Amino acid sequence: MTLQRWKRIALGYLAVVTGQIGLWALLAPRSFYDDFPGLGRAWVSVDGPYNEHLVRDVGALNLAILAVFVIAWLRLDRNSVTLAGVVALVWGVPHASYHVVNTDGLGSGDLVASLLGLGLFALLGAGLLWAARRSDEPTADAVAATTVAS
Repeated sequence: MTLQRWKRIALGYLAVVTGQIGLWALLAPRSFYDDFPGLGRAWVSVDGPYNEHLVRDVGALNLAILAVFVIAWLRLDRNSVTLAGVVALVWGVPHASYHVVNTDGLGSGDLVASLLGLGLFALLGAGLLWAARRSDEPTADAVAATTVAS
């Protein structure tokens, strides 16, 4: 698999996940709170009382993150992929860390499933940073410097 293809797959996965979460939480906050991640499971409601404002904000923030992933997927340039990797890590690591420490309310199967998903999110962010650095493509700064020097 080429590095470009790997970046597209990683960004596509991150976009689908954040888009699904974002739309669900923003458009149906009570359902998101009661039913996330679906399939009869409930991971959000075990962690405190319902707050519509907070759930809708989570949805909107996920849609903002989705925009970064979609732009990076479309452009696939070093700077966009780097930004997407940073965003995935800045969101993913604290989120996963919270769930590592706060395990009340989830059975062992749900806990493992949630941590695997959260860990994959952060791991893909790190992978995108690595892939962006491995790219032979010049950065926007290098292109600008070359253009100015010409």
